[in-house]
Amino acid sequence: MLGFGDKAFELYRMINPIEHSRTKEASQKYKVEPYVIAADIYGASNLAGRGGWTWYTGAASWYYKAGIENLLGLKVKNGCLKLEPCIPKEWKEYQIKYRYNDSSYNITIKNPDGKNCFETGVSKVFLNGNEVENLIKLDGSRNSYQIEVQL
Repeated sequence: MLGFGDKAFELYRMINPIEHSRTKEASQKYKVEPYVIAADIYGASNLAGRGGWTWYTGAASWYYKAGIENLLGLKVKNGCLKLEPCIPKEWKEYQIKYRYNDSSYNITIKNPDGKNCFETGVSKVFLNGNEVENLIKLDGSRNSYQIEVQL
């Protein structure tokens, strides 16, 4: 939310449980399921790095929501789509496929200059080849839309 895409992604990865299980040694230290977000990671010297209180209701959905909305920048509110990515500078391009009722939106975010959201943000948005404002009304009418965002 502060616009530091590199730091945001670093912290996002840090929370990901698979990052604590990449090696046998790491998983023996973590000691909890590598597919469930732990509510806490112990910091005491003899337990440092050990996960605790897994299967915490809501943790995975908040993690997912933070990734989709705050990193990838896909924001839907009041039937409108707005794209506000906050990504690491090395991400040059990514795609999102979003469905709204019966419509599909194929979104491509391009970042050829290695920009970060806080530095400049979105410079152009194209809907089916036409430049539009960064606030697209969703219709759900079985149509397919192509959206390109340039940072």
